[in-house]
Amino acid sequence: MADTLTFYTNPMSRGRIIRWMLEEVGQPYETVVLDYATTMKGADYLAINPMGKVPAIKHGDAVVTEAAAICAYLADAFPQAKLAPPSGSKLRGPYYRWLFYGAGPVEAMASNQALGVVVPDDKRMMVGYGSREQVIDTLEYAVSQNEYLAGDSFTAADLYVGAQLGWGLQFGTIEKRPAFEAYLGRISVRHAAIRAREIDDALIAAAKK
Repeated sequence: MADTLTFYTNPMSRGRIIRWMLEEVGQPYETVVLDYATTMKGADYLAINPMGKVPAIKHGDAVVTEAAAICAYLADAFPQAKLAPPSGSKLRGPYYRWLFYGAGPVEAMASNQALGVVVPDDKRMMVGYGSREQVIDTLEYAVSQNEYLAGDSFTAADLYVGAQLGWGLQFGTIEKRPAFEAYLGRISVRHAAIRAREIDDALIAAAKK
């Protein structure tokens, strides 16, 4: 029997990234929806993630937190979904590069931008992303070189970076550019992306009733 795959989330969180990833993987999974003020801080969930944050997954005995790490784990755990270049492929480098560029510079820059934090020019060496302009220019370069971030095939790197990019455009932490809109247009229409949005949007609507 295959190991049980359990997904801990809230539909108004970064868990939406992992919902999309799970729909791409196509394996059965159980969903545990947590409330920010109660169950997410309860003892049962703190045993899964002591940070008291979502998303997280449990796959058999393995517990994985942090959205980028979960994406990387699921891509390797279910290679039949072809969400990562095979080991030894020359595309493995770009795959890792852009996946963790999204988790590092893009995430940090977007958070600081949302909080109104401006890094002085003489302090840029102290932050991993340098400046907002550098991050956005590099991100534009990344999505403009090929159809996808690691060649001509969609991978977990596209899913993760695409989700970050979509949020950034929605909330104004990333400026609109034609390359961004074209890239999002390619990935947001995937069947798994649409299913994931529908599931999470339905959970939000149900919670409001």
